[in-house]
This record gives sequence, C-alpha cells and structure tokens, in this order.
Amino acid sequence: MPDFSWSTTLTANQADVRPLANWKYRRLPFPALVTVIQRATGTSVRETIDAGAQNIKQKSPVQTGGTAGVTPVPQTTPVVQFRADGGDELIISVDEVGGLTPTIDGYINVEPLL
Repeated sequence: MPDFSWSTTLTANQADVRPLANWKYRRLPFPALVTVIQRATGTSVRETIDAGAQNIKQKSPVQTGGTAGVTPVPQTTPVVQFRADGGDELIISVDEVGGLTPTIDGYINVEPLL
C-alpha cells in the first residue's frame, strides 16, 4: 500500500508541475485502486490527472482552503478515486492560471487489487 504526500509552492502562471515526477510508484507495478486528494491555498490552480491512456480529470479547479504544508484529508477535501492497470503511469499535472503563488498539498495512495 504505497503512499506519497507533497507540498509545492507554485510561481505565477507556472504550468505542468508534476508532483509525482520522482515517486517510485509513478509507474504502477500492479493493478491498483488509486486515491488522490489535493488542495491549494488559492483559487487559481487547475489539475489534470491521467493513468495510462485514461484521462481521469481534465483541467479542473483544485479545492481551496487549509494551510500550506498540511496534508489534506478526505473529511475536508474531495477525493478522486479510480482503478488503474499494472504498467500505467500516473500523472498529476498542476497549472497556476491566475498570476498568483499558491501552495498545493496532496496525498496519493495506491492499493493493489488482487
């Protein structure tokens, strides 16, 4: 059950930030149930989530609120959950579209499917 959390400050109009870029399980070694929770400190952040050939979420606003550096939890942040195949590459891409400098905090869990 691999987990990974991140906190990244974006620069104004920064595009295609990939918080999973250096994560060991970015390319899944097994079929999995994937759970992603992400929150930003400003309203100008958009997220795209892909798994292999699937586009899970396309350029959607990220929930705002919380404190920079604090990992979001399901009780206060929307959860994105989907199934992915072994060998799929998980990509979370974040864009800042408002000329601001928000922080994004996130958490991902991959649960092997038996």
